[in-house]
Amino acid sequence: MEQLLNYFETIPSLHRSLILVGGITFFWLLEGNLPLFNFKYKKWKHAVPNFFFTLTTIIINFGLAFLLVASADWVKEINFGIINWIPNLPLWTYALLGVLLLDFIGAYLAHYVEHKVKPLWMVHLVHHTDHNVDTTTANRHHPLESVIRFVFTLIGVFVVGTPIAIVMLYQSLSLVATQFTHANIKLPKTVDKVLSYVLVSPDMHKIHHHYMLPYTDSNYGNIFSIWDRIFGTYMSLDREDIIYGVDTFPDEKENSNIKDLLKQPFHKYRKPTTVNTQD
Repeated sequence: MEQLLNYFETIPSLHRSLILVGGITFFWLLEGNLPLFNFKYKKWKHAVPNFFFTLTTIIINFGLAFLLVASADWVKEINFGIINWIPNLPLWTYALLGVLLLDFIGAYLAHYVEHKVKPLWMVHLVHHTDHNVDTTTANRHHPLESVIRFVFTLIGVFVVGTPIAIVMLYQSLSLVATQFTHANIKLPKTVDKVLSYVLVSPDMHKIHHHYMLPYTDSNYGNIFSIWDRIFGTYMSLDREDIIYGVDTFPDEKENSNIKDLLKQPFHKYRKPTTVNTQD
């Protein structure tokens, strides 16, 4: 564990880039051989806006990285934060708890708030208006959302007390996890179900991308599924019944255009429809 943390403490930018590109490439190829849905789309054309928003996310995170490094160094120096206040933690527990709590604050909590606060939901819409969810959808976030997510991660660093090694480990795991859960892949249902008891599985997250409430407001987790189960936001739906997109923004052409997507957060809020789940 010590060697692993030492590596992530000084992980080269090249290695981080390889995780991003390698993950997309791996799941892109896997989608072609093990698809969940047989989309009738031109995959490269669909990927263009998603790659654009991946690039803006990288630029924003790179530009603000100095704040993350400074904060992580500060909490380590003064021994601040939850994991630093628990005495005699074994190193593996220290790292696991750090990643677990960062996942809660930086991913689950951020995601939950984005769905519950109307202006933030309008920003988050860009991610949900993809009608063909695949691994390229993972980083389809409006630049404003990239800033919002960064702020939550920064808060997580302060509250949890994570040094930069754990922050980099968490972000690397988070990146691969989100590529995996958005990938258009079909795992055996039993495997997916068992996996979802601890980690967010592809089927579990795809439910979150269903076009109508209450499914859209469920399964917020990124790496660990335990937060949805603890806080009662877990829902199930047969994967064959999932329809991607958002009912209030149904225009697939607009939802595939970078210019329209950049303007999407500034549309007037439209109240979504809630489907009856008792039928």
